[in-house]
Amino acid sequence: MSTQQEFAADVLVVGGGPAATWAALDAARAGADVVLADKGYCGTSGSTAAGGTGVWYVDPEPALREAAMASREALGGHLADRRWMARVLDQTYANMNELARTRSYPFPTGPDGRQLRNGLQGPEYMRRMRIRVRRAGVRILDHSPVTELLTAADGSVAGAAGHRRQAGHPFLVRAGAVVLATGGCAFLSKALGTNTNTGDGALYAAEVGAELSGMEFSNAYGIAPEHTSVTKTAFYAYATFTTGDDAALEGAASQGGRSVIARSLLAGEKVYCRLDRADEAARRAMRLAQPNFFLTFDRLGIDPFTDRFAVTLLAEGTVRGTGGIRIVGDDCRTTVPGLFAAGDAATREEICGGFTGGGSHNAAWAMSSGTWAGRGAAGYARALGPGAQRRTLAPSGRAGLRPTGVPGATPVGDARDIVAAVQREVLPYDKNYLRHGDGLTGALTVLDDTWARLRAGLRATGADAVRARQAAALTANARWMYRSALARTESRGMARRLDHPDQDPAQHHRIATGGLDEVWTRPLARATEAAA
Repeated sequence: MSTQQEFAADVLVVGGGPAATWAALDAARAGADVVLADKGYCGTSGSTAAGGTGVWYVDPEPALREAAMASREALGGHLADRRWMARVLDQTYANMNELARTRSYPFPTGPDGRQLRNGLQGPEYMRRMRIRVRRAGVRILDHSPVTELLTAADGSVAGAAGHRRQAGHPFLVRAGAVVLATGGCAFLSKALGTNTNTGDGALYAAEVGAELSGMEFSNAYGIAPEHTSVTKTAFYAYATFTTGDDAALEGAASQGGRSVIARSLLAGEKVYCRLDRADEAARRAMRLAQPNFFLTFDRLGIDPFTDRFAVTLLAEGTVRGTGGIRIVGDDCRTTVPGLFAAGDAATREEICGGFTGGGSHNAAWAMSSGTWAGRGAAGYARALGPGAQRRTLAPSGRAGLRPTGVPGATPVGDARDIVAAVQREVLPYDKNYLRHGDGLTGALTVLDDTWARLRAGLRATGADAVRARQAAALTANARWMYRSALARTESRGMARRLDHPDQDPAQHHRIATGGLDEVWTRPLARATEAAA
């Protein structure tokens, strides 16, 4: 058996995207000794590193801030909290200005000579964030997926264990506090940059007793050219959608008309589009803002502004949804002592309610929540004192690691079989996007059985444990998602129900969920500002 490598730190950050790097940076700046463990190579893994992103960066003028906060309140079902919105706008403004002031990012300049700070090119942004993190003294463990959290005798989170892929041996990190910034869950749908986004953080958090919230707001599907992975849906605001005979597809649109596209694809009909509503100025701006969007078209010899091309919809789950680990403090602490959450791993309901999209609010939330979680974790670890890293640790991982039955006695297949079973219930449009109570109930029956079988019979070690835990995380996230969707018997935000098409004022609240063998849901008090 391979020798386990051990580390000790004040703060362990799990993840490698913008939320993770800001958390590690700010924890180190707060005086903490920090270890960052990334499933991939920090600076290149995750959805941000794969493309460009807009940022919710708004000048601190009252009228502009008011408009920014009001812009998505109705779309999100009035579940957002204005106090949190204001906090994120302030922190994002400060972080983006810091990137400019320290020359940590090369912002382009507009015609008026002012820097354009409302967007970031993901590859360059994350390359530079890695450099900043390393210069701050953070120890980065690349290709080191965490497979479970470790707890102290009092139940607080005190570290994590995992597997170092390239070295081929297990590792363990003793820490005063842990920040989960593992990203959301896109169910391995092949959407750009989401192959590491398998919902691991949510599983690990639930195993130590943490709660989740907003998991019903997780049925996001992005538009992509057929047979590709680039889901930059914002540009399809300029699209004209057509059928196979080039007739207009009535009602199809990137905003408010994606269900029309889904129904056509379900019927076996191809959907085409052209971005022919963009004028020359918009076309130039689009190429500058999101060059990776055009790479596929350029390689195929397609001009997306004049040539017709087929499109599809790819599931993006909680990467573009708003659900995730529930946070209960301004420092992004969770319901479990010692555990903090940031970025897509945490719920974004505080600023988005029940609706969000790509970039913008997500990018702002990642850097803001990362900053707060890093500082909060550093403060928590500091308060514990020097003995924190000498605590006796207990593993918390269950499904895929420590089965309840005899391995092999329960017919479960391997991790690939489990992933395929989950995908059959969460990727089809008629189950997840065009939701109906009967369909949700049927899918949950299958998912509950899948969980029971893997919980009883799947056991893996080493590199196989990483795959087994991903399969368990996909299953768990799907069950929380659908159980919460059944609990919301109305249509609010992106949680639409065909059998409950109207919004119900009596359900103006958030929904918490959790549990593993038995999944539970309960209503939470409505957001303070929304209630007012």
